[in-house]
Amino acid sequence: MSIESTVDLAIKQNLEQFLIVLSVSLSVATVSRIFSWVRKIPYTLLLVIVGLVLAFIDIRLVNLSPELILEIFLPPLLFEAAWNVRWRDLKENWFPITLFAIFGVIISVVGVAFALNQFTALSLMTALLVGASLSTTDPVSVVALFREVGAGKQLSVLMEGESLFNDGVAVVIFVLLVEIVQGTQDFSVETTLARFFTFAGIGVGMGCLVGFGISYLTQRLDLPLVEQSLTLVSAYGTYLITEELGGSGVIGVVTVGLILGNFGSRVGMNPRTRLLVSEFWEFLAFFVNSIVFLLIGDRIKISSLSDNLDLIFVAIAAVIVTRSIAIYGLASLSNWMANTKITLREQTVLWWAGLRGSVSIALALSVPATLIERQEIIETVFGVVLFTLLFQGLTTKFLLEKLELIGDRPLRQQYSELLARRVALKRVLDYLAKLDNSPGVDPELYRQEKELIKGQLETVEENIQKLQTQYAQLRSLDMEQLREQLLEIEADTYAEFIRAGRLNANIPPLLQEIWAKGQER
Repeated sequence: MSIESTVDLAIKQNLEQFLIVLSVSLSVATVSRIFSWVRKIPYTLLLVIVGLVLAFIDIRLVNLSPELILEIFLPPLLFEAAWNVRWRDLKENWFPITLFAIFGVIISVVGVAFALNQFTALSLMTALLVGASLSTTDPVSVVALFREVGAGKQLSVLMEGESLFNDGVAVVIFVLLVEIVQGTQDFSVETTLARFFTFAGIGVGMGCLVGFGISYLTQRLDLPLVEQSLTLVSAYGTYLITEELGGSGVIGVVTVGLILGNFGSRVGMNPRTRLLVSEFWEFLAFFVNSIVFLLIGDRIKISSLSDNLDLIFVAIAAVIVTRSIAIYGLASLSNWMANTKITLREQTVLWWAGLRGSVSIALALSVPATLIERQEIIETVFGVVLFTLLFQGLTTKFLLEKLELIGDRPLRQQYSELLARRVALKRVLDYLAKLDNSPGVDPELYRQEKELIKGQLETVEENIQKLQTQYAQLRSLDMEQLREQLLEIEADTYAEFIRAGRLNANIPPLLQEIWAKGQER
């Protein structure tokens, strides 16, 4: 067989495997929306379960390489999460997020490593690699659950913010540990700290450079598809370039996502383009998550896990204990120092909902093959990830209900939809009023259409009144939406001045300061 034929055959096999993975993952997505009893299981957890079933009957979809996850799957997941996080929400909770993302990771790495080294036969350096792999949190399914049941906004912001930044910290620590294990880097506190800040600094610097550069381009373009493509290029380009320069690609992608989501999309994109780009990244994140979580289940070997149950049980216990120390301890510190008011119930949910996922798997699989205990690291991490996704993930909703943290988000969504329908129907009536004396419009047809719309508007008004009577707290939603709209108008005005060259830089919103001073009084 010629070399060309061999290459063509390999390409065909890889393409077929990819299409199978895509078909299975999207089929699971469809089934999870059709049957109500399936909808009770978070979508990402359902994918892991399907992957486990396929692995159990020895149907392997594709070989999961760490490079594939780190270089193809990780950038869009991180970028989409950063794009949708509002800077003002991060700014309000920056202190606890910083504590969780930095000191929480350190507590997790040290605690897990200490437990494994003391209670199992793993060496200290190997235990540290396991701890670094398991120090990243993956809140995809948890945040989706928070939104579904209407959990508090602060919970979602803390979970997303911690996950965004602890990924970067954990990956940097992991890379440094690998270099020490391989002997390419000597361990010393000064050298390790210098390397850490170099990794992080290059990542932040490259993220800022690309983020503000793309923002500058979008200010001078009004081509939605081009601007959408630029965001995709910025995510992958930042990751690859930063890694080539010796920095943290994860931190670079998070930085560029935050800049484009909070600055570039405001000053350089019109509202329609911004919506188009957001929908594109929402689908891309759904698509990537579908494949990643399915492959996590597909790669787990039940027989291999059973051979390392002692390591897995110790690691699970260590992860749960260190997570409790980090959350309860650091949240209490944040409440004391920054008056953040994270309640004990919220702390309990943050502790239990600290799931591990695709990043932990990718780090474990990227351990050098020359390390003798590599397989133990992989099996231990896989076992812990499986436990957190299936056990903690499936019981988080029950915990929210028991702690009475289920909010009124579905009700507020229903109320918001009614408000939107009222505005839309009134605009339709205004348009019909302009057609009243227009030639060519059948008066009888015009009257019928107007009466139908008026009747529907009255029904909407009645439903709004009923909800306001039954749930007095909904009246505050009108003010919240008004303030959001006012902030949008203020931001769009500054963006218009920047595009016209009448303002050189974005300026902080004034309305927020006015409202904050009003509350202080």
